[in-house]
Amino acid sequence: MKHNDGLVRIREALNIIKPAEKNAAHYILKHPEEVVRLSVKELSERSGSSQAAIIRLCKSIGVTGYQDLKVRIAGDLQTNELYNYNYKEISPDEKINPLIEKVSQKNIQSITETLKILKYENVERAINAINKSKRIDFYGAAASQIIALDAQQKFLRINKHCTAYEDSHLQITSSVTLTEEDVAIGISYSGETSHVLSAIQNAKDANATTISITRYGKNPLANIADIALHVSATESDTIRSAATASRIAQLNIIDILFTGVASRNYESTIQYLNKTRETLQKEFRDKG
Repeated sequence: MKHNDGLVRIREALNIIKPAEKNAAHYILKHPEEVVRLSVKELSERSGSSQAAIIRLCKSIGVTGYQDLKVRIAGDLQTNELYNYNYKEISPDEKINPLIEKVSQKNIQSITETLKILKYENVERAINAINKSKRIDFYGAAASQIIALDAQQKFLRINKHCTAYEDSHLQITSSVTLTEEDVAIGISYSGETSHVLSAIQNAKDANATTISITRYGKNPLANIADIALHVSATESDTIRSAATASRIAQLNIIDILFTGVASRNYESTIQYLNKTRETLQKEFRDKG
């Protein structure tokens, strides 16, 4: 069990928690060192939230209670992995050195914080389902579709039959042809992309195993999927359309799933990877 994910859980839940809980949430994020020493009554007085709202906040972010939350925050402080959740990704006329450092640290942060909230048992379930599947459908849109195509390229190389159609109508059409022996993976940071939701619901109705890769917290896609995988990406609303850090976190999840499946089929994986590499190299030589 992870004990250093309290601040990540709060930050990732800011857009979904109730208004009465937000005063406490913002206070905790701003004063984590202080909060680990406060009782729930003291936090209530300092943050302007009721004690009941603080308890509801704990429930909303999936911790067992206020004491559990304080233990997790203390873990955050010990690992020295605190980040400013109001981080500003883009600044006017930024110099190259801080730009490189900022973008790189942002991507590192996204992966590190994803590991804090990722349920390892769900990852294992997803790997097992993909490994046993006869066919895999990947569904996404915009930046998430790029993740789907990357996943298709990886799994095809180890002889896993899969699709990652770019056209939303083809995604939905494909989803209704799945069977109980197949897996459908919906990729959407918001968890609200309409055609991805439709495709996953179709797959679920067809008794295929459904997997979601979304932001942390409750969202429609994670709610309907059999196996929910979550990522953390501290992107501001002003840059969400660029899907920068979330893309890195989602790609990392795909790499984890691919490596897990490949590991379970090590001998055949090496053979297929060598075969596809040699074929591609020959193709390039012939064209060159």
